[in-house]
Amino acid sequence: MKTIASAKITTDVPARAFFERWADMATWPEWNTDTEWVRLDGPFRTGATGKLKPKGGPATRFVITSLVPGREFTDVSLLLGARLTFQHLVTVDSSGSTTVTVEVTIAGPLAFLWTAALGKGIAKGLSGDLARLEAAARTAGVSA
Repeated sequence: MKTIASAKITTDVPARAFFERWADMATWPEWNTDTEWVRLDGPFRTGATGKLKPKGGPATRFVITSLVPGREFTDVSLLLGARLTFQHLVTVDSSGSTTVTVEVTIAGPLAFLWTAALGKGIAKGLSGDLARLEAAARTAGVSA
């Protein structure tokens, strides 16, 4: 498994607000600039599947491999010969500050090919996407 990118943000926005934005996948293109659309096949939960279309790329199936509300959301895009994993970890400290860490990894026999094709774009956009997600979570009006 190879790490392609990671980003971290600490904020006063409640953890629940981030999970509400992640669960509302139809709105992902509002804060994730390289995503054209996302569709989830059922409720936002571990084991759920869906499809997403990156801008300029083919539609890709994904699965939510872990969902622990308030703590973790991990989704895996099922690429030809590789699995692209986005792990979102959320912690809340004693003062109420929320830290969101996103790590993107890739594994599989064609990981080298997908890293060459997608790696730089993901690495370049991840911090900005996380900042836009924070803004979207903030304006969602969720209270602590």
